[in-house]
Formats: sequence, structure tokens, C-alpha cells
Amino acid sequence: MLKVGLTGGIGAGKSEVSRLLVACGAVLIDADRIAREVVAPGTPGLASVVEAFGEEILAADGSLDRPRLGAIVFSDAEKLSTLNSIVHPLVGARSRELEEATAKDAVVLHDVPLLTENGLAPLYDLVIVVDAAPETQLDRLVRLRGMTEEDARARMAAQATREERREIADIVIDNDVPLEELERRVKDVWAELLRRSQASRPSPAE
Repeated sequence: MLKVGLTGGIGAGKSEVSRLLVACGAVLIDADRIAREVVAPGTPGLASVVEAFGEEILAADGSLDRPRLGAIVFSDAEKLSTLNSIVHPLVGARSRELEEATAKDAVVLHDVPLLTENGLAPLYDLVIVVDAAPETQLDRLVRLRGMTEEDARARMAAQATREERREIADIVIDNDVPLEELERRVKDVWAELLRRSQASRPSPAE
């Protein structure tokens, strides 16, 4: 098994790279998706978040009101740290369960937005960083996700810097390019992942 950490700043295009790698054959473990699961209605995770932030972060149906919670934590480093201390251990435990259930010869792609911030690089055989210029990130967040510029800048500022992410990268995928070029770059990366995966397997004589 080759364990690959995939990360990138918000708006850098990490989700598109993840989609392309899965199309190539990677097995995806998506930390964002798991983060939603562990705070679903009725879970201990959601109960802990409500205890920390109050019932005002709940929607009318009892689910987590993510935009409201985001507005609270992304402008306050201490509150963001509190939220992370609740959610991240739950996400880590569930990620390990999914990995253990995966075929032993798989290329397992862990899509982890805060990999850099949480010092998780040593958990993986290699780390891929999807990189884009800050102005590209800002444009995508405002134009494609409908964020206000203020909210987009706050979320970018709450993450690691571009330089910090690139420092932990074994492979950098520059994504200031059209989709066709990104697809070509991802195919090249996949070929490298397969090479590394095969090289790491023990020989029949071992």
C-alpha cells in the first residue's frame, strides 16, 4: 500500500486533482467528507461542537449550520483551534478504519485540507501539494463558490502559507493552468505513484 497525502490551499483546485487521481485508480479517503460524517445529527461529535459553541450553530432541522459556524471560527484562531480539537481526532480515527479496510496493494489517497497545519506529513509515504497563486485562489472562491472577498481572504489567512505547504511537498502540482493541462500533469503524477508503489512492494523472495 502506498499512502499519499493530498493537500492544498482553499481554492487551489485540490478537489479536481483528487477526482482525476481517483479516475486513474486511486482509492480516496476524503477528510472533508469524514468531517461531515462525524458531526452529523445524533453523533457524539455534533454534541461536543454544540457544547463548545452553543445551539445557535444548529440549523432548524438539528444539523450543523456550517456557514454560521464558519463565520465564527475562521475569524478567531482560538475558536478554530477549539473546533479542530474536537473534529480532528474523530476524523483521524475514521480515516484509519477506512485505510485498514483497503486492499494492501492500493494507492490510497488521503485528501486532507489541513495536512500542513496539523503536521501530518510524516503519516504518509509522500505528500502531494496542489498549488495556485493567491490571486487565483481568491478569484475561484469569489467567482465559483460565491464567497464574499472578505470571507475568502479570512479563510485563506486561517490556513498555512503557500510557502509552508510547498516545504512539506514531495510532489507539487501547479494549478494555474487550464483543465486540459492539469489532466496531463495529474496523469504524469499517477505514473510516478504507480512506480513508487511497485518499488515499495517486497519481492517474492522476501
